[in-house]
Amino acid sequence: MKSLKIGNLTIPIPIIQGGMGVGVSLSRLAAAVANEGGVGVISSAGIGLLYQDLSRDYLEASILGLAAEIAKARSLTNGVLGVNIMVALTNFADMVRTAIRGKIDIIFAGAGLPFDLPSYLTEGCKTKLVPIVSSGRAAKLICEKWKLNYNYLPDAFVVEGPKAGGHLGFKTAQLNDENFRLEILVKDVCREVKLYEEREGKKIPIIAAGGIYTGADIYNMLQQCPVGVQMGSRFVTTWECDAAPEFKQAYINASEKDIEIIESPVGMPGRAIVNSFINKIRLGQKQPVSCPFKCIKTCDVQDSPYCIISALINAYRGNLNNGFAFAGSNAYRATKIQSVKEIFTELKNEYLEEKKNNSPGI
Repeated sequence: MKSLKIGNLTIPIPIIQGGMGVGVSLSRLAAAVANEGGVGVISSAGIGLLYQDLSRDYLEASILGLAAEIAKARSLTNGVLGVNIMVALTNFADMVRTAIRGKIDIIFAGAGLPFDLPSYLTEGCKTKLVPIVSSGRAAKLICEKWKLNYNYLPDAFVVEGPKAGGHLGFKTAQLNDENFRLEILVKDVCREVKLYEEREGKKIPIIAAGGIYTGADIYNMLQQCPVGVQMGSRFVTTWECDAAPEFKQAYINASEKDIEIIESPVGMPGRAIVNSFINKIRLGQKQPVSCPFKCIKTCDVQDSPYCIISALINAYRGNLNNGFAFAGSNAYRATKIQSVKEIFTELKNEYLEEKKNNSPGI
């Protein structure tokens, strides 16, 4: 695999570990991935719930918690680190400022269009800004807004397709529509971004995400236009993953039919492993009575079928009777717990085998 360059950053292995919340990808997993030459990503979603010993105020605990996780990860690696920050978070601005103060290498921003993200950059800041989009139109809008308002273009784009885990930037009807396959989406984004690259003289790498699970998947995707991939589910069943063993076991126990699209309180469809908790949601048995955190801008407790942050923190802690695991479409393929190093070795070998099989004369 060729190295990936994002501005002045060189990533030896063009694999970004997807940010997974709540608590699934924190400093331990991020550092392990970075040590193998990829980009390790800390999820900022709900992080305040993990640091209530530092402050009982959720918003303050979120700031302190993210700063602590960045510092922990940096103490464990000299590799490239990122933070995933959802635009839909009510504390989006706080999380961005905290990541920049912590000198994080990359901010990945999705679950909404981060039109004001460059406004948080400070003098001398080297943090790269990478929006997560699901269409060429979204990439074009961001480029136009950033260039006009900040004279800045994205340092890269992650293009997330409909096979990803967690919240999805699509309508439910689009998820199985062939016109929204990842291969089509990345070509669409590549086409739009190329215009800005040529006009402004800035390279904007494209990173493909959603349903990529094997080294063969990486090889085939990199033939389409992207120069890197993002993978989340593949790293859940690792020793270094920050979630509880029960969370990881849910992946190993799942069959393909167990992974379904669910309704999320934030107004987006989501892909998760169906369990008894989700079945109770579908029966209307998990209606929240109050909103203690106000973590998502688009979540209204009056209409919410359940409190998503409570469900996700319970799952992170292994309490799957009162929560559930988000998962990508290929998560059921996990069969055992491995180290991150073993995963990288497998991915490299699978990549080389697929490359060999596609070489002329084979």
